[in-house]
Amino acid sequence: PKLKILLFAGFLGSYVLTVAWNLGLIILIKIDPYLHTPMYFFLSNLSFLDFCYVTSTTPKMLSDFFQKPKAISFLGCTMQYFFFSSLGLTECCLLAAMAYDRYAAICNPLLYTTTMSPPFCVQMMVGAYITGLFGSLIQLCALLQLNFCGPNVINHFFCDLPQLLVLSCSETFFLKVMKFVIAVIFGVISVFVIMISYGYIVATILKISSVEGRSKAFNTCTSHLTAVICFFGSGLFVYMHPSTGNSVGQDKIASVFYTVVIPMLNPLIYSLRNKEIKDALKRCKKRVIFPLLQLKV
Repeated sequence: PKLKILLFAGFLGSYVLTVAWNLGLIILIKIDPYLHTPMYFFLSNLSFLDFCYVTSTTPKMLSDFFQKPKAISFLGCTMQYFFFSSLGLTECCLLAAMAYDRYAAICNPLLYTTTMSPPFCVQMMVGAYITGLFGSLIQLCALLQLNFCGPNVINHFFCDLPQLLVLSCSETFFLKVMKFVIAVIFGVISVFVIMISYGYIVATILKISSVEGRSKAFNTCTSHLTAVICFFGSGLFVYMHPSTGNSVGQDKIASVFYTVVIPMLNPLIYSLRNKEIKDALKRCKKRVIFPLLQLKV
């Protein structure tokens, strides 16, 4: 309680920055024709997912700082979990699709335009959304079959499946197995696809004779690899290891990392070392800000 104001300010600041940076990146990609490529099409969707992802949990968490008791309805809790889970599973698929995009760009550059055609990119993106929605819907339907007749205190800052299973007075073995299977399908398989893609990418980069060429090819992948390690590392830690009383605190810290911190960092990770994003920002300044400064009153 003594840190309530400080924590509220910290989480509010991170949420505002997350919304501003992700929406700003979406707008920049939309208005700059030089960024209308498959890589930035996927990046704009990643920013949209991160914006929705953090919005599904953070506003409720912020309002709870000043509420006694901190309550949420059963319907609100299940809907929060459904949207949060759908967005998280979709992001797993999207990160795998982005790895394939980097594979096609580096390993088959002459066929890149044909391979990553706009219709194919849209199909991959729609497939990621549908798959994530379906995976979350299966878990939601199973969750709604449980009875909650005992404790009603969630030892977490949002409604997540592991914490809800603890509160159920029904047999939860089937849902625990389902949670593990979903984590394997979306987490482990996505990581496996990413690892295979980067295996081919590394082999191709090593064949490049010039140091400058190898450095340029590697720089196009470092941002994506950083985002993958942060997201999957924290997510798989929470959903793949067995929950115990001693791990609750660790799960909370990992959850804060992948629900609050990573959506805030992703736009920076993809922008700071990206020359094309920096050039697009310069072009945007010339087109928008400079004409405004020259207006006469």
